[in-house]
Amino acid sequence: LILAEGPETIAAFFGEPIMGAGGVIVPPAGYWEKIQAVLSKYDILLVADEVICGFGRTGEMFGSQTFGIRPDIMVLSKQISSSYLPISALLINEKVFEPIADESNRIGTFGHGFTGGGHPVAAAVALENLKLIEERDLVGNARTVGAHMQKRLRKFASHPLVGEVRGVGLIAAVELVGDKASKAPWETAGALGRLVNGFMQQNGVISRNMGDALAFCPPLIITEPQVDQVVDAFERSLEAAVKQVGSET
Repeated sequence: LILAEGPETIAAFFGEPIMGAGGVIVPPAGYWEKIQAVLSKYDILLVADEVICGFGRTGEMFGSQTFGIRPDIMVLSKQISSSYLPISALLINEKVFEPIADESNRIGTFGHGFTGGGHPVAAAVALENLKLIEERDLVGNARTVGAHMQKRLRKFASHPLVGEVRGVGLIAAVELVGDKASKAPWETAGALGRLVNGFMQQNGVISRNMGDALAFCPPLIITEPQVDQVVDAFERSLEAAVKQVGSET
């Protein structure tokens, strides 16, 4: 694609360290290394979307650190303020900063402001939130408690309705299937995910399915006993789904 379009026509490559809302897709080993090699060869910027992974979710401060990504630009939001107030930010390296600074000096102003940008209340909340993340070592908590969550969830890999368990730190997904051998969905795509998600909420857990992938993305303050409560609720929900799926086949 780069050669077909011409490297000079491509400004940047955007990617999440882990694809979040798309189903918690964890990149295979070597993926980001190869992507970065191609981008470097053709002088294309790399933009890391850290909106979901940033500030501890993967067990490191940023998902880019988890996967050895060296982005030119990082997009940040959500956990800057834990979403108590809306705020987002861009981090840029010197390569990106220099032409912006040069042109701003030339025209006499930084012409990239937005109506809601730099709101002092949102910024104050974000600073306090980041202080708490550091003081309470929530990144470390995500690493240790996340390892416990990943270990418990992976025990479901052999379950007849589970096609795959994947995740890093405190973000994971269980892919649900109607047929384990072929990975075919039950009835229509997304039906099993909606069924299990409904049972999860009946069992007291606010959860989310993305199609047939059931996502686990708990607060960074979660404890191991609380993880056990969530996973136990998932186990009960899965068994309830087994009974319903079995009764309809």
